[in-house]
Amino acid sequence: MVTRLDQAAEKTAANFLTDTDRLVFLMEEVTRRLRRTFDTSFEQFGLTRTQWRALAYLYRTPGMTQTELARELELERASVGQAIDRLEELSLVERRSAVNDRRVWHIHLMPAAVELLPKLRAEADAVYGRLLAGTDIDELERLSEILAAMQDNLDRN
Repeated sequence: MVTRLDQAAEKTAANFLTDTDRLVFLMEEVTRRLRRTFDTSFEQFGLTRTQWRALAYLYRTPGMTQTELARELELERASVGQAIDRLEELSLVERRSAVNDRRVWHIHLMPAAVELLPKLRAEADAVYGRLLAGTDIDELERLSEILAAMQDNLDRN
């Protein structure tokens, strides 16, 4: 037998999740699935999404330090250090000590990484194609504006 108390609890529970909750949960789910898709797609190269991102940043800015790279990737230095260790094992990057401070290491791409980057770029583009399929340029521009505004809102606090 359903009591009035049970009915009231069900109504309260039904209203507990707001439309904003649903939107934020959806955004989180899309990013989670994107990370998983990237990791699955990049397994064929023996790389993770983080390692791909590290290579991309190092290509754009050769000789970054681990601290600089961690800042760009928005990850802890230890996590980036593990990614760099693995990339070194794969002969994709090398650490070179700084001239003025032997405690600082600059990270540089090896020739194998430069040869691999076009394949990684194509794979990333394929993942982005799946993500954005059916979305027109105007929608993407508006989405970009909205996400940038959301980011600014959070950065202000």
